[in-house]
Amino acid sequence: MSRSARIAISIGDPAGVGAEIALKALHDQNDQSVAALAEWILIADTSALSAASRITGIDPSSLPCTLVDTGALAANHIVEFGQLRAEYGLAAIAYVRRAVELCISGHADAMVTAPLNKEAVTLSGQAFCGHTEYIADLTGAPEPRMLLYSEKLATVHVSTHISLEQACRLDRAHIVRTIQLGNDALLWMRRRAPRIAVCGLNPHAGEHGLFGRQDAEIIAPAIAEARALGFDCSGPHSPDTIFVRALRGEFDLIVAMYHDQGHIPMKLIDFEGGVNVSLGLPIIRTSVDHGTAFDIAGRNLADATNMKAAMRLAVRMAEGKLALSNTSTEPSAARSIRDQAHT
Repeated sequence: MSRSARIAISIGDPAGVGAEIALKALHDQNDQSVAALAEWILIADTSALSAASRITGIDPSSLPCTLVDTGALAANHIVEFGQLRAEYGLAAIAYVRRAVELCISGHADAMVTAPLNKEAVTLSGQAFCGHTEYIADLTGAPEPRMLLYSEKLATVHVSTHISLEQACRLDRAHIVRTIQLGNDALLWMRRRAPRIAVCGLNPHAGEHGLFGRQDAEIIAPAIAEARALGFDCSGPHSPDTIFVRALRGEFDLIVAMYHDQGHIPMKLIDFEGGVNVSLGLPIIRTSVDHGTAFDIAGRNLADATNMKAAMRLAVRMAEGKLALSNTSTEPSAARSIRDQAHT
C-alpha cells in the first residue's frame, strides 16, 4: 500500500473490558507492537475512555491514534463496570455504527470491534443478535458469514446465531456461497488459494444415509458445484476427525455447518489467538473472540492478546484486499463486496 491502512476500533460495551484492551493494545510497545502497523481510529466516549484510563494508568491522548467521541454517553458520566445497562448497549451500538460509516465512506479501510453485550442492547428495545448481523443490516449485505481465524486454522460457518433446528435446514446455494466467501477471505489473508474441507452435518457425514440424508443430497452437490467453479474443496467430511486432519496440515480452511460445530474446536485449538471475522459485507470487520468479561471488568485484569490479534488481522486483510484488487486474480467474492460498497 502507498499509505498505511486506516483501521477503526469500536470499544464495545463501556461496562466491559473493551476500552481496557484497546488502550493496552495500542500502548504495548514491546510485544510485536501493533501501534505502528496502521493509522488507528479509536471510537468511544470520553467517559468510557476516562474510566479505562483510571484503571490502566494509560492516557488515551498519549496513544498513536485518532480519538472519535460519539457523544453517546455524557462526558461526566461515571461508568459502572460489570453492570448490565441499556444505555451502555446503545453506546456500544453507536460505536459500531460510527465505525461502519467510516469504512463505507472510505475514511477507514477496516474495523475492529471489542465485545458488546447482546442483552444490554436488547434492554434498550432494539432487536439484536450479533455484530455480524447488525453490520450486515447497516450495509444492506444479504448474506453475512462468520469466520474464526487463527494462525493454526480457519473455519467459516454456514450458519451461526440461529437454533440448531433451523441450522439443519440446509440450502445448497447457501453452502456454495459460504465456500466462496471463505476462499476469498483466505486469499486476502494468505495471498494464496486455500485447501478447503467441508464438514458433513450428521455424525460420520451421514454414513451413506444411515444417519441422515442432508450430507448426500445437499452438501455433496454443493461441494461439486463449488469445485466446478474452481474452488479447491472436498467433502463432506466426518466432523469428528476433520479438524485434526486440518491441524496436521492437510487443509487451510474448514466449512462448518453450524455455530458449535466450528466454534468448539476452534476455541480449543487457539482461544487466545482466535479472531472473529465477518464475511459477505462491503467492509472488513474483525473482532476479539471473547465476551465483555463483566466479572473482571474494571479490575485491570483483561489480557489484550486477542485484541492485538484482531487488529493485526484487520491490517493484513485490508492490505491483502487492496493488493488483490489491483491484479487480475481478484476473487469473485471480492469483486462482489467491492461493488456493493459503491452502490
